[in-house]
Amino acid sequence: MQSVSEALRHRRYVYGLLMAGLGSVLFSGKAILVKIAFTHGANAETLIALRMLMALPLFWGIYWWQARRQAMSPLTVADQVKIFFLGFMGYFFSSYLDFLGLQYISVGLERIILYLTPTIVLLISYFALNKSISRLQWFALAVGYLGVIVVFIQDASATGSMALLGMLLVFASACSYAVYMIGSGEMVRRVGSVRLVVYASSASALFSVIQILIYEPTAVFVQAPQIYWLSLINASLCTVIPMLLIMIAINRIGSPLVAQAGVLGPVSTLLMGWVFLSEPITWIQISGMALVIGAMWLLVRNDAPSKPSGQDKEKSINLERSDPLN
Repeated sequence: MQSVSEALRHRRYVYGLLMAGLGSVLFSGKAILVKIAFTHGANAETLIALRMLMALPLFWGIYWWQARRQAMSPLTVADQVKIFFLGFMGYFFSSYLDFLGLQYISVGLERIILYLTPTIVLLISYFALNKSISRLQWFALAVGYLGVIVVFIQDASATGSMALLGMLLVFASACSYAVYMIGSGEMVRRVGSVRLVVYASSASALFSVIQILIYEPTAVFVQAPQIYWLSLINASLCTVIPMLLIMIAINRIGSPLVAQAGVLGPVSTLLMGWVFLSEPITWIQISGMALVIGAMWLLVRNDAPSKPSGQDKEKSINLERSDPLN
């Protein structure tokens, strides 16, 4: 009986790791699709609007399924305002800055910068919330940002001065999402991870629609067929599905292991950029990526609890630099 139980736990562990790894790879495909869409003449404003509008029904389908399984208490006005703000920072503004930055840098550098989001959370917590940082964490921060600089040198040599603008835009995107991660820590315990993601994504969709109506009201109706297909794949295969995989994986194996499996994100992005976009893979990029991955591994190992708690599982829906939407 004990062997059967151990076998089930092992199977649950293996499936959890596979889901976490697949979710990370699918999330990373977003940058590839956006880059391809740019070659067909689409702009960042149109792409983010199409992505959110197509993802919204899928998110609400998840919410309906979750609501059938468990009762949900009504939200207060204060909660609604906070979720509205979190949706703007974490899903709309962060994604928009990321899309803008992708116009100027490689997908490999973009994913590596976004992978630094936990370090930004650490720095904001240190300077704004007076939380301490250990020597190991300071070392990990230094190593991670050194890795980004190394990869940036490679991009700058290929694309020139615009690479700096692209890097700053994507870094600002990571900062915006870091604010979301900090702000959602309390909210996710009170309203639940699924409801927070669905409501925040709905707010993001509203902002996206307002933006495109101001920018070019007819843009979402006059795109080439390829743009709609790319946006549909982006919304489903690279947004909603990996979000579900990450949520299930966290429940199975805990957030520290899910975060470690996220290492597949930068690696797969580099490979997909080479296959689909003909972006070169150099030893400079590999070295910089190795530094960033090593830094994140140190942070995850330093923060990993011996046993994942229910609170840890609930908070970690935001771990993927996941975001689900970035």
